[in-house]
Amino acid sequence: MTYQDILKDLKKKNYLPVYCLHGQESYFIDLLTNYFETKILSEGEKSFNQMIMYGKDTDAKTLIDTCSRYPMMAPRQVVILKEAQDMKGLADLQAYMEKPVPTTILVICHKYKKLDGRSKLAKTIAKTGLVFESKKLYDNQVPDWIEGYLTKQGFNVDPGVSILIAEYLGTELSKIVNEVEKLSINLKKGTTVTTKHVQEQIGISKEYNVFELQNALSEKDTTKVNRIVQHFVANPKKNPLVMVTGSLYNFFSKVYAAYFLTGKSDLDLAVGLGMKRPKNEYAAAFLVSRYRKAMKLYRRHQTEHAISILKEYDLKSKGVDSNNTPQGELLREMIFKILT
Repeated sequence: MTYQDILKDLKKKNYLPVYCLHGQESYFIDLLTNYFETKILSEGEKSFNQMIMYGKDTDAKTLIDTCSRYPMMAPRQVVILKEAQDMKGLADLQAYMEKPVPTTILVICHKYKKLDGRSKLAKTIAKTGLVFESKKLYDNQVPDWIEGYLTKQGFNVDPGVSILIAEYLGTELSKIVNEVEKLSINLKKGTTVTTKHVQEQIGISKEYNVFELQNALSEKDTTKVNRIVQHFVANPKKNPLVMVTGSLYNFFSKVYAAYFLTGKSDLDLAVGLGMKRPKNEYAAAFLVSRYRKAMKLYRRHQTEHAISILKEYDLKSKGVDSNNTPQGELLREMIFKILT
């Protein structure tokens, strides 16, 4: 069941006695939790019938006692356990899960980590209620998700916009939504969002970002590469090495994959590289142009070499065999090796 399916059921008032929301992607858990917190009960009903508890500060007995109460002047009560991953004795809820109180909606928010689906507790909740795993999106899924989000907000989206946002902000959806909301606040519905809008509203440097570094590397424009790298070294918090290596690894991995898709049209190449099928040839040509340019300057063995360098420096960025070398120096070394 997707989070959209759960929301549809909730809007129809098809309630279950227990919901366990777990997983590494906090955004979908927060989205659902907010609905339980704001939409199930009226403002007048919340005073006596809504309880928010935290895993660190509660135990199984207290939670069970709370859930076992009957609602006051309302058809149901809502009990939300936040930070359930920090609760000691979570497994002690087993007896309650076997026979939950039908007039209570218990929402367990187990963020940043999975609940063991093989455990007796998880299996029991799946029988009497619902278990939803909030999975992180893969890197290649994030641009399409951003485009879909902006479209639902009433915007049209230029090719490259969602890729630029994903490259700059990473895969954390909560962070992406917070930044993209700036577009909703400052642009009229129906506007076609361009990379210029993104640079102005989200604050992505027009010249000094990972997207532009990829472009410069795809053209082996040494002067531009060095200028961007120098900016990254001077602003390490905005451009951490681990983020740069991850982004470049994704880029060169696509260049490498493109070698196995030679002869394909721009539309088919975009799809073959894991992108959502572009709306037209113009959009497709824009999306794959970097990879086609890179293939002209990096032979297949050179692409493999670049990928191996990026793997090496990804480990160094995390402290493996780095000999305490400053991150800026590691970045310079890495880029130099890729170019030569």
